Amino acid sequence: MEKKKVRKAKPSVASPKPPLPYVCVSTEGTLASKTGTWRFLTPKYQNKIAPCSEACPAGEDVESVMVLAGEEDYPGAWDKIMEENPLPGVCGRVCFHPCEAACSRNALDEPVSINALERFIGDAACVSGRKPDAPVQKRHERVAVIGSGPAGLSCAYHLARMGYGITLFEAEKKLGGVLRYGIPGYRLPRDVLDREIERIVSLGVEVMTEVRVGRDLAWEDLKKYAAVFAATGAWESLPLNIPGEEAAGVMSGLAFLKKVHSGEKADIGERVAVIGGGNTAMDAARTAVRLGAKVWVVYRRTKEEMPAWAEEVADAGDENVTTLFLTSPVRIVTERGKVSAIECIGNILGDPGKDGRRVPLPLNGSNFSLKIDTVISAIGEVPDMSFLPAGLQRDSRFLSVDGTGSTALKGVFGGGDMTAQPRTVAFAIGSGKRAAMAIDAYLTGNDAADALDAARVGNKGALSMSRYRSRDGQAQDVIAPSDLNLAYFKREKRTPKGKLPLSGRCEDFAEVNLGLSREDALREAKRCFNCGVCNLCHNCLIYCPDLAVSARPDKQGYEINYDYCKGCCLCVEECPRGAISVEVGK
Repeated sequence: MEKKKVRKAKPSVASPKPPLPYVCVSTEGTLASKTGTWRFLTPKYQNKIAPCSEACPAGEDVESVMVLAGEEDYPGAWDKIMEENPLPGVCGRVCFHPCEAACSRNALDEPVSINALERFIGDAACVSGRKPDAPVQKRHERVAVIGSGPAGLSCAYHLARMGYGITLFEAEKKLGGVLRYGIPGYRLPRDVLDREIERIVSLGVEVMTEVRVGRDLAWEDLKKYAAVFAATGAWESLPLNIPGEEAAGVMSGLAFLKKVHSGEKADIGERVAVIGGGNTAMDAARTAVRLGAKVWVVYRRTKEEMPAWAEEVADAGDENVTTLFLTSPVRIVTERGKVSAIECIGNILGDPGKDGRRVPLPLNGSNFSLKIDTVISAIGEVPDMSFLPAGLQRDSRFLSVDGTGSTALKGVFGGGDMTAQPRTVAFAIGSGKRAAMAIDAYLTGNDAADALDAARVGNKGALSMSRYRSRDGQAQDVIAPSDLNLAYFKREKRTPKGKLPLSGRCEDFAEVNLGLSREDALREAKRCFNCGVCNLCHNCLIYCPDLAVSARPDKQGYEINYDYCKGCCLCVEECPRGAISVEVGK
């Protein structure tokens, strides 16, 4: 068989290989190459203000309190609150908690129950008999505080802690102002209030009860004091301006609440109409229910526009209070000079008014009447400023003060509901603290505006007594939810507060909200993100590709070696709490 010839393939000519690029190779490790020489972004550890702290009108360092509570150091948490607010047990019950609205957990699930935690911490301190430390140094100046509501108590407390002698004047038999005579016991038990007031007085505060300035004491008698703080509240009710409101059986919301809480008998009959939609209206309605009345709340706008806190509105509904929305009173019907009925008219909402809220307009032909025994007006209050001397600027509703709480008279300061600010307990406490700082600055010859600016916490008006006294000059940067890395946090449901069962709830003034158990309090504290503050999670150390991050020798944080940091900012991205900032060009 003929063999086939096998062709041999010609060897291919290999194309020349391109030259390899020059590569820097080191056998000495990463520390030999100082990559930081070409960095243009510089990460920097910087603790920031948590949004809850910025939002607290009383100026509490909420984040630090949550850290201590999460470690079950409740005495330490109480001490931290008391640096700023002498009434944690009170605020833990009646504060409208704007801190929770600002809580960063809202971006993930539900806010931390800060308000209930404050109550738990305050109550734990009361049970243990814990008291604030007495002032180390006494000053010779004495300050007069007129009014013992939350603003007056706050001012007296902070000034006493700074060593000033305080005389606290109160027109009523007992201290507390609106806390005692305006807020019902089912929201604020009197034993809680008494304990917290006693701690303030124990700092050496001289108390003068049943002394009304302008009646029992002339303004001229106050000239012996180095400074005066006026905070007598707002107890004069605005008129309804409808026919029949002078009849027997018509009273103001605060007058009604004051009568009940003073132990006087309030004969309101079986059917009560409460006019208004704020917290005073809700307190009056729920109090009337506990006195055995059937109650209607008459409110001229919709439920969504009620200024009362949503929880109070819901509780009133649970307790069988009937609310007539988009309804206004037009006339009080009387028989023999006493209330017998109230005539109302339906409304529709028109265009926004000067305050930005839609104006209620009467709906022709919608009139109706309710048979009523008592009408309680709760449409707003103004302060009584008749005791104030000439020279103090005021309008029909407010005492005029500047940003430090100073009035037009040298050495005279004002705060609380006498001034133009939101009428809440927390804002009153904050204004009392502001006045204490301003009075101290005035008496020590310092500029009050500068001193208060150094004490500022964020940009919402909160002031820190700790900052004021230490002058530490901390940064004012406030952390935002977008600065956090939420991937490091798991969803956890908020722990609800316990509540008194509806059955039998309205038979007395027992406290309705029961707070948190010790176990639930710890769980809630641990839900806190601790925004803006390093908590030693090691992420920056683990993720740094240049080994430029190391733990500090005291184990209280980390250090960055900028010789080797190339500015990739992985540490910034992976910091769960936004405690690392970026500086450009450094």
